[in-house]
Amino acid sequence: MGVKRVIVFDTTLRDGEQTPGVNFNINDKFEIAKQLVSLGVDVIEAGFPAASNGDFEAVKNIADKLKGVTIAAMARSVKEDIDRASSALKNAERSRLHVFIATSDIHLKYKLKMSREEMLQRAVEMVKYAKGKFDEIEFSAEDASRTDWDFLVKVFSEVIDAGANVINVPDTVGYAMPREFGELIKYIRNNIPDIDGVMISAHCHNDLGMAVANSLSAIENGATQVEVTVNGIGERAGNAAMEEVVMALNTRKDYFGLVHGINTKEIYNTSKLVSKLTGINLQPNKAIVGANAFRHQAGIHQHGVINNRATYEIMKPEDIGIVPDTFALGKLSGRNAFELKVRQLGYNNLSSGELSDAFRRFKDLADRKKVIVDEDIRFVVEETLEEFRSLKEGEAWA
Repeated sequence: MGVKRVIVFDTTLRDGEQTPGVNFNINDKFEIAKQLVSLGVDVIEAGFPAASNGDFEAVKNIADKLKGVTIAAMARSVKEDIDRASSALKNAERSRLHVFIATSDIHLKYKLKMSREEMLQRAVEMVKYAKGKFDEIEFSAEDASRTDWDFLVKVFSEVIDAGANVINVPDTVGYAMPREFGELIKYIRNNIPDIDGVMISAHCHNDLGMAVANSLSAIENGATQVEVTVNGIGERAGNAAMEEVVMALNTRKDYFGLVHGINTKEIYNTSKLVSKLTGINLQPNKAIVGANAFRHQAGIHQHGVINNRATYEIMKPEDIGIVPDTFALGKLSGRNAFELKVRQLGYNNLSSGELSDAFRRFKDLADRKKVIVDEDIRFVVEETLEEFRSLKEGEAWA
């Protein structure tokens, strides 16, 4: 038996666009979609064609032009939405309908105003209606993590019988805890008779900061697809961040024993593109792609990295396409890192005394200045060299 592969379903263009303040035009969506193909995602959820004419055209444009990837479109469990999605995806090399309806009692009562039986009948009817119009049908039980487990199993069983190829288990409001969500996935896998050959997907939100942890727990417990967004953008606190899920699988292959199709060297380029087109700057300490993710300021850490990067780096920045700028010099930095930076700036012939004096000046400056840049290092070195030259000239005249 070969190594199991996780399918990466990217919803940056659909759920990611639901980020407050984000609005992709047709060109933005196509540019991101092209980059997602380079990144190697398996499925691109291009949008929600029934939401607007603009989104319909954007989804159609991607489906018409991009090859080598499955293009998905979202639809509510109504015929008009499904027809709209079918029209948008008609020229896709491989098409997927992502049809959803809420299953939790709180959503049924207050949002849909339906009974469980009415909702189940609607779900089955719409999956049957969609069958044959798409290459694949993915059914999402919105708010699955707050749905009665036995009822959820019943819903999934019946939509599979109706023709669904993928069942998606969303933690829509980020309510689940990792062990709990993993147990839900396992329960679904163990209690649906016809689950073989059906993909189980996890779609996690980050309201409690658990989206990535829940996604990984789902994968560990039998989910074969994970739904993610670049930089973790999305509704409210966002979705599971693609780069974090993928690099967790990469870095801990020993633990998960799984593979994926992502070209990790395109992660950073993809992140920067999405950041630019959304206008959302990444926090410096954002895992994987933040400005500080591979930078070391404490002297002890810097010394360790100089000797062997594995002392404080569990990943290589080059693996995600970053040209490393390893050290953030500041008041906590040690002499080893300072000397390395000085050599990198071309000062290779400083004496031990000159280095010591330059390091002292650097420390004095770092106490006064929050951010030390290369020009600051050049300044303290040049200032030191000038003083040493003056001293030597004075000695020569004496």
